[in-house]
Amino acid sequence: MSMLAGVLKKVVATRYVLPLREGGSLPGLVEADDLGMYVVKFIGAGQGRKTLVAEVLTGELGRALGLPIPELALVEVDAVIGRAEPDQEVQELLRASDGLNLGMDFLPGSLGFDPLTFQVDPELAGRVLWFDALTGNVDRSWRNPNMLLWHGRPYLIDHGATLIFHHSWANAERFVSRSYDASDHVLWGARPDLAAADAALAPLVDEELLRAVTKMVPDPWLWDEPGFDSAGQVRQAYVRHLLARVADRSWLPEVSS
Repeated sequence: MSMLAGVLKKVVATRYVLPLREGGSLPGLVEADDLGMYVVKFIGAGQGRKTLVAEVLTGELGRALGLPIPELALVEVDAVIGRAEPDQEVQELLRASDGLNLGMDFLPGSLGFDPLTFQVDPELAGRVLWFDALTGNVDRSWRNPNMLLWHGRPYLIDHGATLIFHHSWANAERFVSRSYDASDHVLWGARPDLAAADAALAPLVDEELLRAVTKMVPDPWLWDEPGFDSAGQVRQAYVRHLLARVADRSWLPEVSS
């Protein structure tokens, strides 16, 4: 299992390079003061802060479980970096995103994953499918794999569409045993070894790990959540839900041998 650093690295954006017009959130390629390049998802995008919360919780949980996920970082953005940007939409997005945003390490030269040209072994396929089922990822289909190939290795990206229960905390309990439809999953045809994945990963998702992961979400992204008095209460709600889901596991897809 990968070790968690405890906190996300924090960098300051120094240059907005270009918009990445894939999907509806208008992420951007940004250079930071550590001389690194990051694909940044902005707090001011239409999907809102819960998309960033899901990115952190799911991404860091996956990294802790040993899955190949690019490093995440908190990116401090000063809205003035967009003043020279000719696109009015981008300018408005940057103005609305002053402060903390979320960056993913840019993988230069990476290619979109194509299951017809790159084979994933059953062990890794099983772990990815198990992880997506746990977090309710509805966005890893063959039409939109949200996987990249970099140096001959697949990487999992874009986890904002996971943990959909947090969009309705009053009904979150209904999602504990909600089944996962894997028939459209990009790795469904890779003969995923779900039994081995379940045996290896389920014991690792314990309260200690989940508490460590939830601490990586910045407090401001959890403030003012209806039904909760503090960011700490929201974190505990995530921990309780995921512990209950990993204990239930009636949601595991059935994979024919």
